Amino acid sequence: MTHPTRTLRAALLLLALGALPAAAQQAAAPQTALPAPDAKMTAFIDNLLGKMTPEEKIGQLNLVSVGFDVTGPVVSKDVDANIRKGRVGAVLNTYTPVAARKLQALAVKESRLHIPLLLGYDVIHGHRTIFPVPLGLAASWDLPAMEKTARIAADEASADGVNWVYSPMVDIARDPRWGRIMEGSGEDPYLGSQIARAMVRGYQGPDNDLTRPNRVMACLKHFALYGAAEAGRDYNTTDMSLQRMYNEYLPPYKAAVEAGVGSVMSSFNDVNGIPATANKFLMTDLLRTQWGFRGFVATDYTAINELEAHGLGDDKKVSELALKAGIDQDMVGEIFLNNLAKNLADGTVAQADIDLACRRVLEAKYRLGLFTDPYHGVSEKRAKATLMKPAYLADARDVARRSFVLLKNDKQTLPLKKTGTIALVGPLANRQRDMIGSWSGAGDWKQAVSVEQGLRAAAPGVKIVMAQGANVADDPQMIDRLNAHGGELNIDTRAPESLIAEAVAAAQSADVVVAVVGESQGMTGEAASRADIGLPGRQLDLLKALKATGKPLVVVLMNGRPLTLPWEDQNADAILETWFSGTQGGHAVADVLFGAYNPSGKLTATFPRAVGQIPIYYNHKSTGRPYAGVKLDKYKSRYLDIPNDPLYPFGYGLSYTTFSVSRPTLSAASIGMAGALDVTATVQNTGPADGEEVVQLYLRDVVGTSTRPVQELKNFQKVLLKKGESRTLTFHLTVEDLKFYNNDLKFVAEPGEFQVMVGSNSRDVQMASFMLTQ
Repeated sequence: MTHPTRTLRAALLLLALGALPAAAQQAAAPQTALPAPDAKMTAFIDNLLGKMTPEEKIGQLNLVSVGFDVTGPVVSKDVDANIRKGRVGAVLNTYTPVAARKLQALAVKESRLHIPLLLGYDVIHGHRTIFPVPLGLAASWDLPAMEKTARIAADEASADGVNWVYSPMVDIARDPRWGRIMEGSGEDPYLGSQIARAMVRGYQGPDNDLTRPNRVMACLKHFALYGAAEAGRDYNTTDMSLQRMYNEYLPPYKAAVEAGVGSVMSSFNDVNGIPATANKFLMTDLLRTQWGFRGFVATDYTAINELEAHGLGDDKKVSELALKAGIDQDMVGEIFLNNLAKNLADGTVAQADIDLACRRVLEAKYRLGLFTDPYHGVSEKRAKATLMKPAYLADARDVARRSFVLLKNDKQTLPLKKTGTIALVGPLANRQRDMIGSWSGAGDWKQAVSVEQGLRAAAPGVKIVMAQGANVADDPQMIDRLNAHGGELNIDTRAPESLIAEAVAAAQSADVVVAVVGESQGMTGEAASRADIGLPGRQLDLLKALKATGKPLVVVLMNGRPLTLPWEDQNADAILETWFSGTQGGHAVADVLFGAYNPSGKLTATFPRAVGQIPIYYNHKSTGRPYAGVKLDKYKSRYLDIPNDPLYPFGYGLSYTTFSVSRPTLSAASIGMAGALDVTATVQNTGPADGEEVVQLYLRDVVGTSTRPVQELKNFQKVLLKKGESRTLTFHLTVEDLKFYNNDLKFVAEPGEFQVMVGSNSRDVQMASFMLTQ
C-alpha cells in the first residue's frame, strides 16, 4: 500500500525542484573525470548481461559482510553458497591476500558466469600504516600530504586484497557533539572540496586508471548531509533549505564527483523528510542528472532495512523505493536479494531498473580490471613488501606532526629542553590503542608508538617520571560501552584522589609537566556522539591539581573532535592539539614538543567555549541585530553569560615563531562579469625560528539578493619561511569565486561590493574591497 501523505510530500518536493536541473547545470559544466563507458566496455557488459538470469542480476546488487570486522548488528549468512550461486556482487570486511584470494576464487571458479567480486573495506585514514584521523589530516592544510596518505593507503589496501575503500568521507560538520566529525574535514565547503579531490586522486590516481594493481576504487560518503544531523546525534534527522544545501553542504560531494570518484555511499539520515536511501532527488536527479556521476551507489550498513524504521513501509516496499531512487547495491541487509524478484513479479519495479543497477556494478568491476585479473595483483609476496614498509612509517610520522595545532604557548614554554626531569602524566600518556584512533580498520595498535615511547626515544638523557593521574573515564556505563567495542581500557580502581596525589608528587619532582589528556578513541567515530564535550572523567581535576604545583604545565590533547577547554586555555602554559595521530604518533609528538619540528597546523573546525554555542562555525550569516561587543547593548544577537566568539576560531594555529601578514592589495578596484583580479599580500616570519604559515583568503559578498555569510574561505597558501624572510603571495580571483546559488538555485555572481580578507585565521585578517559591475 502506498502512503498518500509521503507520496504527496515527495511530489511537492520534486515539483519545487522542477526548474532545478537546468539551473544547477549552469554550475555543473565540468564533466566528471570518470570516463564514460567506451564501446569495448559497453559490448562486454551487454554480452554479460545477456547471459545472466534475473537472480544473478539481483545477486550483483547484494553486498555482504564476511571477515574480521563487523561494523553493524548483522553478519551475513550462507555467504559461500550464495557466492557459488551468483547471489553476491561484493563483500566487505575481508582482507589479507589469503582470505581475499579464497573469496575471489569462489566467485571466478565456482559460480556459473565467473563474475569477480568487489572487495570493500573501511580504509579511512590508512590501512596498515595508520595516519591521523581525517579531521587531524585536514588541520595540516597540506593537500599534497593528504593525497599521499590516500596513495599509501591504496597501495597497502590493494596489496592486502582490498579493491574498494569507503573513503573519502566529505560531510560538512558544524556540531562537534557528532562523533563522526573526526572522519571528515571540518566545517568549510571550499577546503572540504579541495581535500575531497586530493583524496580521490590519491586512491584512484590522477588519471583514474583503476586497473593498476596499486589503486583502489574510492567510495564517496555519506550522500548526503549526514554531518548536519540534528543535536549532533548520529543517524538523526537532517532538515535544511535547498539554498543552504547547495551553497554550504553539497560542494565537497560535487568536487569528488568531478575528480572521478568511482562509487558513492548513501547516508543514513533523511533529507527534508525523505531518507537518503529512498531519495530519488539525491541519487538520480542531483547526483547523476545534474552532476553527471557515472559510477554506482551502495548503501551504508543495512540502510535499506532501516527505511522501515523511518516509516516508509515493509521489506517489499522499501526494496522498491531504494532501487527506483537510484540505489545499486544493498549493504548487508539483503533486502534486494529477498524482495526484488517479488517487486518484479508484481510490477512495482521493471527489469530495466534491475538491469541498470546491475550494469553499474559490473562497470565498476570492469574499470578495476577484475575481469582480466580478478585478484588485482594480490599476493603474499607483494603484501610483505608493501605493508608498513619503512618509507610509509616515515611518511606517517611526518604527516602526523604536520597535523598538530599549537593552541597556546605562553612564555615560549615549548619547545622543551632535552635536559632535566619531565613529569609525564595523564591517562593517555602510554596508550598505544588510542594513538591510532577510531576507524583504524586493519591497523594494529600494538605497533603504534605511544607518547611515552616517543619522548623516551627522542630524549634518552631526560628523566621521565610517569603517573596516570586519572582514568580517561569514570562513568562505569561509558567504560563498559568502550570496552565492549575494543576500547582496551585498563581502569585503575584506586580512588581518584589517590591517582591525582600520585601525579602531583611526580610534578613536584620535575622541571615541567606534560599532561596527555583527552578522549579514548571510542569516544569519537560512528555511534559516538557526546553531549558534554569537555575533558571526560576527572581529567580537569587532575589538570587543576597539577597547575597548583606551580610547575610549567604543557597539555597534550588527544581527541577526535573540538573540545570545550575554557579552564585549560586560561591556565595551561602550552596546549598542543595532536588528535589521534596514528601509528607513528608518539614520535611525532616528541618531534614537536622538543622542537625538531615547528608546528604549522590550523583548525578546520571551530572550538566552542561552551556546548551552548553549538552549532558554531566561522562562515555564519549576520543577523538584523548583530552584536558588536558593546557590553550593555541588550537587544542584539548575543548570550548573556558568555561571549559569542569561539574559544579558537576556524583557521587558527600558532607556531614557535611569529608571522605578520600585510593588508591585501588588489590589482583592480572593480571588475566586470568576465573579469578577474589578483590579490597580493606579504607574509613575513618575524620570530626566532624557521616555520610554515597558512595564509588564508576570505571573501564577503556585502549586498546580495539573499543573505550571505560574513566570510567564506576562497583560497589559501601554505609557505615555509626562514626566520626574517618575507614573501609576497598572489591569489587569483575570478567571477567564478564570487558565485553562489541564489534563492532560485541559479549559480550567479551579483554586482556590488566584495570584501577581501587575508590573514592567519578567520579572525585575524586585514581587508580590502572591490566592486563587481555588470
